[in-house]
Amino acid sequence: MMVENTLRTIYLIRHARPSAVWGAGDENPGLDDLGISQAHAAARRLLAAPLADRADRVVSSPLARCLQTAKPFAEALGVEVEIDPMLGEIPTPVGLASSERPGWLGRAMAGRWSDIEGDIDYERWRRGVAATVERYPQAAIFSHFVAINAVMSVVTKVEKVVCFRPDHASVTTLTADADGLRLAAIGAEAAPDVL
Repeated sequence: MMVENTLRTIYLIRHARPSAVWGAGDENPGLDDLGISQAHAAARRLLAAPLADRADRVVSSPLARCLQTAKPFAEALGVEVEIDPMLGEIPTPVGLASSERPGWLGRAMAGRWSDIEGDIDYERWRRGVAATVERYPQAAIFSHFVAINAVMSVVTKVEKVVCFRPDHASVTTLTADADGLRLAAIGAEAAPDVL
């Protein structure tokens, strides 16, 4: 939790459209052509924020689709992308074959955080993602559908895994102060079939 009482802005951005979806054989896809355009559009939107609220650092999941989405904004700011593994995909249970991940993830996303089956405490993971985001005030944070839902479920106090359907390159604005994270503006939501 932050110690100062200054209100700071945090931008939470879902990666742009990848060249492959989960379960399609590529475990770490980059962006397709539309995704590259979406990444540039997200950078322009972030740069349009009032100077006092503009992010001055860029933090990303270590996965290629997030790093590539973060790149245009980082280049515009002239900063390096900071990588934080806690902003990555929801951890898959150890021993689960990649071909089984889509089914497991579908079941997980249909329920509550406390109901997810696996070998870690997903409720604790959810709170850890939110705490990680809170540690990056005045940052643009590039992450994933489920990780963003982890943060949103903490902020909105909703127990469902999917409480928000961020579209590709969707920008959600949070504020943070000594009292924690709050939702300032929700990003664009995706159609039900967009993951």
